[in-house]
Amino acid sequence: MSLDQILTNAFYQESSDVHLTVGEVPVFRINGDLVKRGEKPLTPGDTETMAKQIIGEEKWATFQDKRDIDISYSIPSVSRFRVNIFYQRNSIALAIRIIATKIPSLTELGMPKLLEKLAMKQKGLILITGLTGSGKSTTLAAMLDYMNETSAKHIITLEDPIEYLHKHKNSIIVQRELDLDVTTFAKGLRASLRQDPDVIMVGEMRDLETISTAITAAETGHLVLATLHTTNAAMTIDRIIDVFPAEQKSQIRIQLASVLEAVISQRLFPRIDEPGRVAATEILINTPAIQNLIRNEKMHQIPNVIQTSKEEQMHLMRTDVERLVRANLISSKSLELLE
Repeated sequence: MSLDQILTNAFYQESSDVHLTVGEVPVFRINGDLVKRGEKPLTPGDTETMAKQIIGEEKWATFQDKRDIDISYSIPSVSRFRVNIFYQRNSIALAIRIIATKIPSLTELGMPKLLEKLAMKQKGLILITGLTGSGKSTTLAAMLDYMNETSAKHIITLEDPIEYLHKHKNSIIVQRELDLDVTTFAKGLRASLRQDPDVIMVGEMRDLETISTAITAAETGHLVLATLHTTNAAMTIDRIIDVFPAEQKSQIRIQLASVLEAVISQRLFPRIDEPGRVAATEILINTPAIQNLIRNEKMHQIPNVIQTSKEEQMHLMRTDVERLVRANLISSKSLELLE
């Protein structure tokens, strides 16, 4: 099968990812499980041809030099795809994420109503966290789409690569792609401050410069949304502070305590009531009690505050997983995955 045939089949089989590796048939991830599709293992020539089709001649030399690349790809009337192409054992492999053509609503994702309220904030920092493949980008896209439909704002996104395509509705949405429209997240962030934004979305806070610039943007009266690869709220705050040199940590704690609005950590679990997966969340709201813990370097106490702050609409991941188990949406074995 050609690349487009493989990806079209994966889309209609409701796969989330496709893995193309030399010596193996195409592998689809369906409802979290890896499923082999096809009979003929891929050859080095197969994967190189597919990679060249996606990358194109202009970027091929860059890929050869760097040995991996993130890029977007689309098949008209089918879907868009986020692609990572890389070398392994001196041959090319592709990891491809299928992007839904329609941006799901927060309600369709099963997200708490609180996220709609957070999307209406005028300033501050909102973080969506979770492991790779936990649906962070989809949640962010749903929040931006909610803003787009319900308010008139200038929204700038910085992505690597662009995933969901947003149309202008009540808001103006400008989407910039790393390497294509801007060289780094940090440079894109700094430039965006001169572009009259109301909202800035950063695909991922990867390094000190990006994190520092995002915090500054939030301090100067903008709403900043970003993702981090962390599994819970306390770890997220620790990760941000740990990026900075020792002599800056105290100041960053003060700044973060001031600008942080919320941390939403999420994880996807297989459903038992129907095919598919459902998201469980952990939510931290930056109340005065949380601010005090951040300033005084007592992040280990954050889970206790979350657990006792139900009236503030906070909850731990375990609490939400237990809710989904009681509702017979996921298996009780899901609790074991939290250990």
